[in-house]
Amino acid sequence: MSIGGTILVGLAIIIGLIGVFVPLLPGTLLIFVAIAVWAVIEHNVVSWIVLGVVTIVLGASLLAKYLWPAQRLRASDIGRWAMVAGAILGVIGFFVVPMVGLPLGFVLGVYVCELAVRRDRARAWAATVLALKSAALSVGVELTGALIAAAVWLTGVLLTQ
Repeated sequence: MSIGGTILVGLAIIIGLIGVFVPLLPGTLLIFVAIAVWAVIEHNVVSWIVLGVVTIVLGASLLAKYLWPAQRLRASDIGRWAMVAGAILGVIGFFVVPMVGLPLGFVLGVYVCELAVRRDRARAWAATVLALKSAALSVGVELTGALIAAAVWLTGVLLTQ
């Protein structure tokens, strides 16, 4: 692959890393597709090994992204309706107040739902904080997987030059 092509793949990976934080960009998918295109164009043993490792890393991180926080939330007695309300208000908030509306809507949705169920502001706020920590854990797990994938790709690029 030419230097320009490698730079384009690198830029796609950087955009994918940003996409982990920005809801409209499919971060992990963009990283995977960019590395897959690189592997197909390079078409050598190193590129296929890199693609295999990246597939495993990103697959494991996506699995952990959903299972680990969900397990914490179930253990903490936060209701599913609170999470649904947070997700719905988060999506609405994203369109009403771009970028910051998603987390604000999520917090508001979880808090209002938990307040309606628990009828105690302190317990509702504690549940909301735990839901936020779980959401942050989810993003952290996805970011870790994406960064490992980027490092594996960069190692593959250096080995094939």
